[in-house]
Amino acid sequence: MGAGIITASVVSMGGIGAVLAAVLAVVDRKFHVTEDPRVEKITSILPGSNCGGCGHPGCRALAEALLKGEEPPTACVAGGNDTAVKLAEVLGVEVGDTTRMIAVVLCRGGNAEAVRSAEYRGVLSCTAADLTGGGKGCVYGCLGYGECVEACNFNAMAMDDNGLPVVFHDMCVGCGACVRACPRDIIELHPEDHTLFVYCKNRNKGAKAKKVCKAACIACGLCTKDCSVEGGIALKNNLAVVNFELAPQNDESTKRCPTKCILNGLEPKVTRKSFFSRLPKKAG
Repeated sequence: MGAGIITASVVSMGGIGAVLAAVLAVVDRKFHVTEDPRVEKITSILPGSNCGGCGHPGCRALAEALLKGEEPPTACVAGGNDTAVKLAEVLGVEVGDTTRMIAVVLCRGGNAEAVRSAEYRGVLSCTAADLTGGGKGCVYGCLGYGECVEACNFNAMAMDDNGLPVVFHDMCVGCGACVRACPRDIIELHPEDHTLFVYCKNRNKGAKAKKVCKAACIACGLCTKDCSVEGGIALKNNLAVVNFELAPQNDESTKRCPTKCILNGLEPKVTRKSFFSRLPKKAG
């Protein structure tokens, strides 16, 4: 009697399992989504850094967006022009604009230039320090705790001995991670051919701005007068602003700046090699 019950139970369970397996097989066939084989090929072309510079959570997500036509072949900033060309070939489209973008830190108010108004003793991160001011008198400038450097996945940044982040022109891929990490929006992405920059974000009036930082823009207007193209540089909110569509990318507007906050050609000079060659060598 007991054996018969056990046998019946086994048979019943087996039958139920068979039915469920058949149902799952039907569901799988009905709802199965065939993945485009090019996804793997495109993913293999992408650098695999998953930096997020394209606006997607990873390289595979970008590959899927590329196949849907939602992104151009140039969407992978980390891969650069070579990657864009390979992607365009697989997708059968034109490459498009491959202008290289570079991160620029628009502040020169380091430890030597910026006045400290208080001693900061909180968490040593820019985001945390920004909540209380971080100790510096300028509430617009770099806080100096290197959150942008930590966010860079390409070894394209470092903190200098003056407490300011430095971007290596030869290493930056323009992914924008440092831009997103900065709580004060002093880092911007610019085309490689932009060379003239106002390295200040302080919107206070001249006297107040200079009081908290020796390298602040004091809105004197000399650069606007010296620019050979009318409207190339303008004063907005007590700050000189470069119109990159008009202003010549040369040093004609920089020569009379009293605080040297507007400079031309600084970015291309800073490479990883040049930066570390200036550092003192360790003994032994």
